[in-house]
Amino acid sequence: MSTRTSPQVALGLAALLACSLSCGPAAAADAAAKPTAKPAAKPAAAGAKSARKAAPAPVAPVIAEASPEQVKAAEMVYYGLYDCEFQQTLNISANPKHTSYVDVKAGKGSWLMKPVLSSTGAIRLEDVRGETLMVQISSKSMLLNVKSAQRIVDDCISAKQRELIAEGKAAKAAAEAAAASGGSAGASTPVAGTETSAPKQ
Repeated sequence: MSTRTSPQVALGLAALLACSLSCGPAAAADAAAKPTAKPAAKPAAAGAKSARKAAPAPVAPVIAEASPEQVKAAEMVYYGLYDCEFQQTLNISANPKHTSYVDVKAGKGSWLMKPVLSSTGAIRLEDVRGETLMVQISSKSMLLNVKSAQRIVDDCISAKQRELIAEGKAAKAAAEAAAASGGSAGASTPVAGTETSAPKQ
């Protein structure tokens, strides 16, 4: 019956035989007494993978039920497509899952926002994740990055805002025309009590 020799034992015997032939009996005995070094084990790939920590998943924000003030503000939002500076576009639509919340899309970005009526009458669309903010006034809108304090898009105008701008220009022109006609009429009409009579002869 044959017995198998492990690689470490075989290396030890080979070293002992080589030393006994060249170094003499004493050196051969010392070589036999020294243990043969084992090759360093390679780290397991599984261990390396387990050492890597997985990135934490982003926490989904809690969407609160809309208050009466939020419902009123949502009714004042200018919905639809916006034309912005540098031929950019922006779109605002009502969110289908959360009442009185809106979806704002610009380029590749999309945000769920809460409408808020400010004290100045402007509508603020606040990102539920706190990343962006959109401000709407009658003449234009702008989308801001809250963290970097930079504008994402500016000079955005919707179809409703165009109507308001046109109405404002028409009202201003009518007021100026009325003021001009009123001033000219007043200049041509003499004021009572200012007539001068011809001298008697």
